[in-house]
Amino acid sequence: MVRNLNHDTFLVIRYVKRRLTVLIDIDGKHEWRECIDVPGVRLPRGYYFGTSSVTGDLSDNHDIISLKLYQLTVERTPEEEKRDREVYLPVVDNLKLPGMEAPLEPMSGLALFLIVFFSLVAIVFAIVIGVIVYNKWQEQSRKHFY
Repeated sequence: MVRNLNHDTFLVIRYVKRRLTVLIDIDGKHEWRECIDVPGVRLPRGYYFGTSSVTGDLSDNHDIISLKLYQLTVERTPEEEKRDREVYLPVVDNLKLPGMEAPLEPMSGLALFLIVFFSLVAIVFAIVIGVIVYNKWQEQSRKHFY
């Protein structure tokens, strides 16, 4: 959506009171559209913000024209202050990530029995077919006239 445009594109990332919001302006109209709004994001303190405009050898290069960072002073209760101080890893409250589905239920005894039974039948069938093919091959090799 941002390739080969004749105007600059803009991106705003806001993190205020545990809410991460990303706004974009890719139409060149100076109008912000919401891209992502995630409540319940808890980020640890003491980290740095960094950017890179290179996306790889076979990809596009993007120029970062400017980067403006602001630290907002937000009133916090002592409880919020203590809760935010205890965050060591980034966490999102009540968010299911893709691929993080609930674990599968264990198989019932009947399902496990059927899987084992049919597996054994298939193995025995393969062995019988193998023996028949081997005997036919041996029989054919004995019929050669020298």
